[in-house]
Amino acid sequence: MAAKAKPIPSVWARRESEPDQPVLSRASIVREAIAMLDAEGIEALSMRKLGARLNAGATSLYRHVATKDELMELAVDEAFGEIAIPEASGSDWRAAAAEAARRFRATALRHPWLPPTLGQAGLAYLGPNLLSFAEWLAALFGEAGFPEPSGAIDALLSYVIGMSTTEAAWLTTIARSGETEAGFIARLTPAAQQAAGDYPHLAQQQPDTTLDPAELRDRKFAYGLEIVLDGLATRMP
Repeated sequence: MAAKAKPIPSVWARRESEPDQPVLSRASIVREAIAMLDAEGIEALSMRKLGARLNAGATSLYRHVATKDELMELAVDEAFGEIAIPEASGSDWRAAAAEAARRFRATALRHPWLPPTLGQAGLAYLGPNLLSFAEWLAALFGEAGFPEPSGAIDALLSYVIGMSTTEAAWLTTIARSGETEAGFIARLTPAAQQAAGDYPHLAQQQPDTTLDPAELRDRKFAYGLEIVLDGLATRMP
């Protein structure tokens, strides 16, 4: 007798329970979870704390979201819903891909927990918002004529996720310090310059402290993005 197939372990593979309280629903749970994640990070999120913020018991939450992993799947997809997908244009794939990357980064920096969570949230790719974003990228690179659209997608997203993870971690550190980014850099720069004194090539790469830190981060992201797009362009037939 054949073994019974196990259900797919994802929140997207089952229906949502009916609300047991007028204000409690999967959507309201996810909104509050994202507020917690933005303010306190992944480590601070628990079903017990979330229930307390919603004035609901854990049993009520579990009717809508079975585990914290499911909750993270939902939160990831909700965040992807904030990315306004630009119009795909095979004739100008480079500009469209760059705009998509910038919008993805902006969303990731609003939600610093998002970049490191991607790939760790179970079958998050089943979410409709994430699927829509992936479908848009597949259409963009496919219609542009890339022989391997999936490879182009992987290259672009790997760059954005990698840069955003580092940038989000940096901004989180600054937020916890209670300082402004400019103030934090000003305090850090003398020690960094002293440490780089014996390494002449590194000493030449010290950041320009006269620039706005956010502008400097934008420039770094744009520079690396251009390199990625240059590389992808060489794959065009």
